[in-house]
Amino acid sequence: MWLKPEEILLKNAFKLWVTEKGNDYFVLQRRRGYGEGGGGLTGLLVGTLDTMLDSTSKVAPFRILHQTPDSQVYWSIACGGTKEEISQHWEWLEKNIMRTLSVFDSSDDITSFVQGKIRGLIAEEGKVSCVQEDDPEKFREALLRFEKWFDLPQKEKLVTYYSCSYWRGRVPCQGWLYLSTNFLSFYSYLLGSEVKLVISWNEIWRLEKTSNVILTESIHVLANGEDHFFSMFLHLNETFLIMEQLADYSIKRLFDKETFQEEPSLSDPLQITKRYCLETHARNEQFRAFFRLPKEENLLEVYESFLWVPFSHFNTLGKICLSESYLCFASQDGSQCHVIIPMREVIGVEKPDRSSRALIVCVRGKRALRFSEVRDFERLANAIRRRCGMTASPQHSDNPEEVALMVGQKDSSKAVSTEALMTVFHPQDTENLDPKMLKEKMKEQSWNIHFSEYGRGTSMFCTKKTRDLIVRGIPEALRGELWMLFSGAVNDMATNPGYYSELVDQSLGTSTLATDEIERDLHRSLPEHPAFQSDTGISALRRVLTAYAYRNPKIGYCQAMNILTSVLLLYAKEEEAFWLLVAVCERMLPDYFNRRIIGALVDQAVFEELIRMHLTQLTEHMTDLTFFSSVSLSWFLTLFISVLPIESAVNVVDCFFYDGIKAILQLGLAVLDYNMEGLISSHDDAEAVTILNKFFDNVTNKDSPLPQTVQQNSVGNNDKASSISKVDVSDLIKEAYEKYGDMKSEEVESMRKRNKLYVIQTLEDTTKQNVLRVVSQEVKFSASQLDELYVLFKRQHFLSCYWTMNSPVLLHHDPSLAYLEQYQLGFHQFSLLFSLLEPWSLCSGKDTLFLWAFRLLDENQDGLVNFKEFCCALDILYSGTFTNKLTFLFKLHQPPGNYCMTSFDVNVFHSYYVVSDLPEDGVIRKSPERGRGKVDLQAYLKQWQDEILKKEESIKDLPRINQAQFIQFSKTLYNLFHSDPEEESLYRAVARVTSLLLRMEEVGRRLQEPTSPQKSSTSPIQAALEGALPDGEASSTPESSSDTPSTPITQEAGSIPQEVEWSFAFEQILASLLNEPVLVRFFERPVDIQARLDHAKCAQLKAKTNK
Repeated sequence: MWLKPEEILLKNAFKLWVTEKGNDYFVLQRRRGYGEGGGGLTGLLVGTLDTMLDSTSKVAPFRILHQTPDSQVYWSIACGGTKEEISQHWEWLEKNIMRTLSVFDSSDDITSFVQGKIRGLIAEEGKVSCVQEDDPEKFREALLRFEKWFDLPQKEKLVTYYSCSYWRGRVPCQGWLYLSTNFLSFYSYLLGSEVKLVISWNEIWRLEKTSNVILTESIHVLANGEDHFFSMFLHLNETFLIMEQLADYSIKRLFDKETFQEEPSLSDPLQITKRYCLETHARNEQFRAFFRLPKEENLLEVYESFLWVPFSHFNTLGKICLSESYLCFASQDGSQCHVIIPMREVIGVEKPDRSSRALIVCVRGKRALRFSEVRDFERLANAIRRRCGMTASPQHSDNPEEVALMVGQKDSSKAVSTEALMTVFHPQDTENLDPKMLKEKMKEQSWNIHFSEYGRGTSMFCTKKTRDLIVRGIPEALRGELWMLFSGAVNDMATNPGYYSELVDQSLGTSTLATDEIERDLHRSLPEHPAFQSDTGISALRRVLTAYAYRNPKIGYCQAMNILTSVLLLYAKEEEAFWLLVAVCERMLPDYFNRRIIGALVDQAVFEELIRMHLTQLTEHMTDLTFFSSVSLSWFLTLFISVLPIESAVNVVDCFFYDGIKAILQLGLAVLDYNMEGLISSHDDAEAVTILNKFFDNVTNKDSPLPQTVQQNSVGNNDKASSISKVDVSDLIKEAYEKYGDMKSEEVESMRKRNKLYVIQTLEDTTKQNVLRVVSQEVKFSASQLDELYVLFKRQHFLSCYWTMNSPVLLHHDPSLAYLEQYQLGFHQFSLLFSLLEPWSLCSGKDTLFLWAFRLLDENQDGLVNFKEFCCALDILYSGTFTNKLTFLFKLHQPPGNYCMTSFDVNVFHSYYVVSDLPEDGVIRKSPERGRGKVDLQAYLKQWQDEILKKEESIKDLPRINQAQFIQFSKTLYNLFHSDPEEESLYRAVARVTSLLLRMEEVGRRLQEPTSPQKSSTSPIQAALEGALPDGEASSTPESSSDTPSTPITQEAGSIPQEVEWSFAFEQILASLLNEPVLVRFFERPVDIQARLDHAKCAQLKAKTNK
């Protein structure tokens, strides 16, 4: 079968494969252990391993690789189970491909052509085989096995499954890998040995493809400190991509929900499927990222075709990608040329030549694009016509400046600036041209020539020549226009006319935490630039930042946004600067500008990885690369604007808007490479920082036309600085592209995904360590026990989130809160976990008791219990003294635990207290509010002070317990003794204590009342005693008649028994219970904490998690 071309790792592969045929472009290989000549010991080992495997997981014994004569890179393009099958593929290549390849001059063109043909063959086969691939009957059988083996809740959705080997040490276990929405599961049963593995996606630290001597390729999973290796996949790359998508989906949904964008295909975790959800989602993300399209766009259709490139006078092979509002084309390797055509710009579609299956798309500006060899060109033509009719804009102009003016300025507010600040404060003097201005004009002329050949505006061809011009620096006059084009912001603004003006009007005068921070930072944004020493620049900056904070309150405002926005305002109009900020924050630098700057931390991890790959001399000298992570944070957050002079930094921003984060990464490598000698000879971090700072201060832009009063490097020049050699920013950028420009955007994205898991888990581990440090001072648990408790608590928090998007607990998680408040449990989650960990076997009434415990622990009455409150309760039950445990039980039966109810329906409480009272954001709060409004810092400080000043509670401070509460307290004591070896003795002891207390209270009350005629009647004390005992116990307590006086108990004549009220102090109850040794032994009996923790870990997933 033909395979999607994938670069393979041949470091150790040749030990497992034998070459049977070969030519200049292709190699046919046989796996050792198959066919003639077993291959000795290696062949025997490989053959044995493959024979053990299930037929669906065997590595195909034959394969074909593609290689160009002057390259050492191999690509797998076909595999076969038999020699006849692989021979057919080989013959087809010789007949149809070999002759064509001799025409090409470049090896890159050869590889691109071969990959394109193979992908075309796969697409043809896919139309027939896709129905057979997802066999409903086989999937149903796999689902039954999955449910039987792992005993997960029925709501857990199985996505797909694969046969593979799981390595335990050096021994492979052949079995099945099941990938579900929330878990990675593996099962193997061989020769009586069962292997079962269940890992939550949100527990994974590392997920990567690896290679070693025995395993050519395998998938490595690091979770909970343990390494797991899976290999022998028939489709390893497909398996890895699915695993990567599920892990990323889980991380975003559970940990990083600030940036989790609900998409129709992923909105319901119960409906996720492999083909129609995950693969579609990944394809759409890749499509939008490559063409910089709005997040609403989805890839609908793909057509392979040739595009006539007028400036090169030849047809280039590529793919047409069609979405709701855009027609895009990318050449074979993605770097030669690509073009984006908004449907609003299309004015006509023609079919000139049916024999060549050609299509001509006419766009505004008297331009046309000719596509040929389009397989279903009539369908494509109809699709374009249909979308053009729906999305055509009523306003058009052939002049791009007029179009830009009309788009987005509808009903524009008078307060909004319509000119770039650089135009206002530094207008170019066209009459007096100095050498720098002449160079600037030459740059503009080069771009005008480029526009005449490649087009201008949204339909411009982007090619290698475009990048070359950008590396040299964009002219000042064109910078704003080209930033808008390359970032995709021009499309956002065009599809949202008047949106910015509306935001400005709505956000005007609002007062939030974000606006306070914006006001504080306004005058720190490029303070040396004249534009931001005036009210014009400051007001524009305020409007843009406030409007964005209003648009996206989840991000609001973060430091570094002011610096970036200041530079945008210098070269773009105010509304354009707003949309550029949107493109940067929400598309080009995802997760950068949130509370935990996760995106920047991820790219720092990627940067460390690239340093190890490209700067080995530096890594040998500095084994700990965390220094570069800390020093480079500002590079990523501000795109080098905060460390480079402004006239040099804008050239970096030019490259960023064209190549994305790849440009920043390769420039960072070039900076370290340039300072290699100084960094290696540095003695400490401070010296290394000084070296880099001096270097940045001396990066100049010799071609900058900006006046000396604006150029930052001229201000700081002194005699000492002049002795250091200057570096021109254009040379630095050019060197970065020459040395590290072969880095592919796809590789960077893959590294981002791989490192994001580790970064998120590192942040979570920091949260855990901080929580454990605080809680450990309050409880007697050991460090390992506290760690296990935290894992259980956190998992319980997520268990209610796994199978629904609208879980209140999922909404409660907020990384910006204090560490202790980040993970909390509602009543239902609390009761499930508490039932697994409480030390007693409650026979009845446990739901009501758990409700009272929940209310007692919920000190701030926000409907949530945090980890510290939970641990303190368990610590009392596990390690507390007899008095501590009795105090806890006593307080359960008083407010806020027991609201003096004789009967309470827990289900009503759950539906009312947990669901009905939820505000819009799903969080129950009586604590200081968060959100768009100001945070009441005084309330937080008071709450913190109260906790510090809280004194040790004395038993004398406890309120008295009334009649109804005492009866319920007695029932609770009886329920604790269920299945205890001394159950009968404990029952009798409680009966004696309750009888004694009630009689003591009756005697005391009678002594305080005046004597009056009495008559015999049923004692209210006897009735209370009968109510306190469990069924059948009141009549079978001989001690109550033999050990206590049988004096008849009377009451006042004419009195109503129900009106008699009495109560007990805690000291009375404690003193009475201390007289019963069997009760003291029961409460002071040591608890096997580790056994309870182990039981909870095994039973937690099996517990019912949803009502």
